[in-house]
Amino acid sequence: MTSSSASASAAGTRQPVYSQRVEGVGTVTLTPVDPVADAPLIHSWVTEERARFWGMGEASRELVREIYEDVDRRTTHHAFLARRDGEPVGLFQTYDCAEDRISECYEVRPGDTGVHLLIGPARGAGQRGFSAGLIGAFLSYVLSDGTTRRIVAEPDARNEKAVARLVRSGFELGPEIELPEIDLPEVYLPAKRARLAFLSGPQGG
Repeated sequence: MTSSSASASAAGTRQPVYSQRVEGVGTVTLTPVDPVADAPLIHSWVTEERARFWGMGEASRELVREIYEDVDRRTTHHAFLARRDGEPVGLFQTYDCAEDRISECYEVRPGDTGVHLLIGPARGAGQRGFSAGLIGAFLSYVLSDGTTRRIVAEPDARNEKAVARLVRSGFELGPEIELPEIDLPEVYLPAKRARLAFLSGPQGG
């Protein structure tokens, strides 16, 4: 594997912030979500039955755009489109655990970065090792910032597939938690029963 990272460019442009060549997969890039340009694609993904645990199955395209406009305004939460050789293949999000509702559910440590992962629908026959390679590239990006000491995931507790994928990626499972409802003018998140999972970086966690 080879990798490179770059600074995000000026507001209004969406250039890749990370690129990694993954053997057997291709070149994976991560680009900050453009809420206007990317809303149609994201909407088509999150409203599929396979993405039911993402929690946006009933969202309109306009609501999807508004949600990611809110994310785009924040300095503690970030959303990225993953592309493989230029083709969109995943939606990844990161957040500062100390500035998120998850902080009410466990003892946050300095350097904890939360993640959400949604792999897009496969086109044609599935490729062996694709999901693992994509997730590996994303985790490498998160750990490359120099401040993340531990990655925290909180998939829906019913999503056995996602939990198993995290374990295969090296995460250690924690307890189940109840993420509280968030009901604000700019964002609404329903309560969620989730399973904590942790991955310590080279600096320890």
